Amino acid sequence: MKNFTLINIKGLVQAGENIPDLKKGEEMNQLPIIKDAYLMVVNNVIKAYGKMSEYKPKEEKNREVIDASGKFVFPGFCDSHTHSVFAKTRESEFVDRINGLSYEEIALKGGGILNSAKAMEKISEEELFEKSMQIVEKIKKSGTTALEIKSGYGLTKESELKILRVIKRIKEKSAIKIKATLLAAHAYPNEFKDNHQGYLDIIINEIIPEVSKNNLAQYIDVFCERNYFSVDEMEQVLKAGKKYNLTPKVHVNQFSILGGIQKAIEYNALSVDHLEELDENDLKTLESSNCIATMLPGCSHFLGIPFGAAKKIINNNIGLSLASDFNPGSSPCYHLSTIWSLACIKMKLTPEQAYNALSVNSAYAMGLEKSHGKIKKGSSPGIILSKKMENIAQIPYFFGEDFIDKVFV
Repeated sequence: MKNFTLINIKGLVQAGENIPDLKKGEEMNQLPIIKDAYLMVVNNVIKAYGKMSEYKPKEEKNREVIDASGKFVFPGFCDSHTHSVFAKTRESEFVDRINGLSYEEIALKGGGILNSAKAMEKISEEELFEKSMQIVEKIKKSGTTALEIKSGYGLTKESELKILRVIKRIKEKSAIKIKATLLAAHAYPNEFKDNHQGYLDIIINEIIPEVSKNNLAQYIDVFCERNYFSVDEMEQVLKAGKKYNLTPKVHVNQFSILGGIQKAIEYNALSVDHLEELDENDLKTLESSNCIATMLPGCSHFLGIPFGAAKKIINNNIGLSLASDFNPGSSPCYHLSTIWSLACIKMKLTPEQAYNALSVNSAYAMGLEKSHGKIKKGSSPGIILSKKMENIAQIPYFFGEDFIDKVFV
């Protein structure tokens, strides 16, 4: 739908011409809402908005007018960390964890990411595209209008490029905004278990140049964690990516503190993600940088590991974003309304703080701060029209309930 106007909106959320591109500290408590509002979209771009008393019906030509009485309107969610292209689900590992194995123990016995890589090798590119497009359509219907997708379930040059080609096709076909991240450094394949440098050389000398040549990714990622990639190994990958203008968005501090945050920021990382573990040195480093901290409460919930100290991030004047980490192994949930609930319940964020982290700040974590995350003239953030509700706190309160009437993208 290119041209439409929503009228009698109960509350137009995150609307304004002076909303910062990145909210920190006290700004995280501020969520502007225009009551009794209208919103006009022309050629998929926001042309006008404001109070109904300012609305001029005579300007309506060739566009649908929709009565939003009793409903709220939001800019669409931005999901800045997902692994949405995968070949197979991993519910057997879910049962293994119920029976007592940890995520790390499953990985060490050959499961986890390696299981996803085996399935990826067998699936055709066309089948992978069809499956992934179906997933992305469901993600769109859940209110997400900007989506980052990582590779990382290939672990060979052929499979990594296959995933990224599929992401590129999704980007061309989907109505929502898609960003691609190269995550070949997600785990070491079995054949390189005792030869880390051999796999690093493939990433650096073969995969990264090919990705750049075919414009398959904007970002580069490394899983910097014990039993995965060390800080020095991460640095090799980031250094190689820098030569091809791939901006770092990295996994760090999920299970342990290794110094990955400091090294990622040295290479001008846009975001550092996970952060279930943090110390004072990490906080000081983040506070003095432009890097945003992205936390993934769906992963903490599903794996039963600590939730990140989101309040501490806000109180230290660091930019905080939230994302789903949607993937088949550690966070099979793409509903950002559920992530909103988890952030409120488990991280003790207010509804306003959590939504800021899922809109303005998550757009920033994807390099989309000028177009997404807020209602602003000339922007195309995607629009969520809610069902009738009393206030926005009811969304995280009624966790698991579908609050969306319609998504416009």
